[in-house]
Amino acid sequence: MKTVKIAGIALLIAALFFGMIACAKKDAAGDVVKIGVFEPLTGANAAGGAMELEGIRLANELYPTVTVDGKTYKVELVVADNKSEKVDAANAVERLINNDKVTLILGSWGSSLAMAGGEIAKDAKIPVIGLSCTNPLVTAGNDFYFRICFIDPFQGRVMANYAFNEAKAKTAVIVQEVSNDYSVGLAKFFKDTFTELTGNPDSVLTVVNYNTGDQDFSAQLTAIKPLNADVIFAPGNYTESALIISQARQQGITAPFIGGDTWETPEFVDVGKKDVEGAVFSTFFASEYATSPVAEKFLSEYAKKYKKDPAAVTALGFDGYLVALDAITRAGSTDPVKVRDAVAQTQGFEGVTGATTLDTNGDAHKGAFLKIVENGKFVFETFVNP
Repeated sequence: MKTVKIAGIALLIAALFFGMIACAKKDAAGDVVKIGVFEPLTGANAAGGAMELEGIRLANELYPTVTVDGKTYKVELVVADNKSEKVDAANAVERLINNDKVTLILGSWGSSLAMAGGEIAKDAKIPVIGLSCTNPLVTAGNDFYFRICFIDPFQGRVMANYAFNEAKAKTAVIVQEVSNDYSVGLAKFFKDTFTELTGNPDSVLTVVNYNTGDQDFSAQLTAIKPLNADVIFAPGNYTESALIISQARQQGITAPFIGGDTWETPEFVDVGKKDVEGAVFSTFFASEYATSPVAEKFLSEYAKKYKKDPAAVTALGFDGYLVALDAITRAGSTDPVKVRDAVAQTQGFEGVTGATTLDTNGDAHKGAFLKIVENGKFVFETFVNP
């Protein structure tokens, strides 16, 4: 009799145990939506990836669920480090899709990394929302990649107009990170517009190259110093750009330096110190323009959590997460293809960085904010409409 009772209890425990496993599996499959994030969290671009992830995580804390066809799902972030390398970016996206079964992916800081991961997502039919990857090739020919930031043809025009109209430059030199698709593309768009504005096809006196990770720029600076250009356009990674400016000042080059959105990181000032004072760049957001309720909430919650001002890419990370939730809600499904179709139809979504409307290429048309380094801070100068 005792043996029978023990066996019955064992069976009951087993039934409860397997029942709990079945419920857990149901919860995991039925009540959770997974959003993947692939960002450079180590390597040369780690600071940029970390700032975007801050915005995504904050948005997830404030908006942890999404309602799909009347049912509430918990949103789980699955984060993959692409290590600032193209091969690792592709591998990170593949893991998010095949191992983690994500519905949608956010990222990546760095256009080269975004493009590397984009092909994997396209083949798997998983939608990706880029946050600050500005090279036009990110979305070109890829119906599953979108972005919520401006693109480099616009950014290049903005900075060429600044050089010509505000800096009164008639000549320029370009220092480009030749191993970086973002830098090369942005340099070309600047050059095209600047030569058009000046009416002089030779107004860009030279273009000099360097590679990601370089630290000694004496050869490039020796080549450009005798040219006495009115302005130097140096789009590239924040660390290398800061080193270039510092070494230029040490060589006695006094021309103003201007650049792109990648400069808005604390590391740019930490590395360049007083030498980057006066540097001007374009970016995606300024708190002075944060007037919507969602923008005010973002600024308030970010200040409480991090005790500092947010970077523009952090605001884009926040917005990207909200655009993803909006698309999932409108799709009425967690099916990636249906979500992709809903993302493509995004119109007038009001976020922290303004209204997001995506065109047929999957690109957002947004204005640019110009900032200058003053007393070690990024100070808002002006806004340029698209």
